[in-house]
Amino acid sequence: MVAAGIDSEAAELTQADIEAGRRLATAMFALGKQQATLGHKMSRAGVDRSAVMLLKTLIHMGPSRSSALASAVHSDPSTVSRQIAGLVRDGLVERRADPEDGRASVLVPTEAGLTLLEEQRRRIGLALARVVRQWAPEDLDRFLVLLERFVADHECNLPAIINECVSLARSEGEK
Repeated sequence: MVAAGIDSEAAELTQADIEAGRRLATAMFALGKQQATLGHKMSRAGVDRSAVMLLKTLIHMGPSRSSALASAVHSDPSTVSRQIAGLVRDGLVERRADPEDGRASVLVPTEAGLTLLEEQRRRIGLALARVVRQWAPEDLDRFLVLLERFVADHECNLPAIINECVSLARSEGEK
């Protein structure tokens, strides 16, 4: 039975679908908690996790305006602007004149930024390889295919997920 107040899309879900969603949420929360711990430890060592995320996104997008970068990471433009200022100060990103509008600027990773990100990827890759080195190759291959599929689907649905979670938080705040 579907609880009262759940919208029509949720009414189309089966109990198995809902339970799978709960299991995913639990696993993602646990992974998020582990990532937060890692981020905290990295921050204490001088590596800002949010700055690395912005740098990764900028490299993926190519030269971009700050507003486009903020949109891509689903963050407030003023927050991203402050984080970008730190990346520029640290020599990891530079501002260049926008070729389409010389009055505006685009953000571009520097060689130092590219090197930092590549080193970060290498280290994390080695650490994660140690986590799964005991897995059977076919289990690891299947897991990676499914995880990559999940991440892509999650990204496509992220705006809806954000809206649903924000709506729930607002309705809980009104009680």
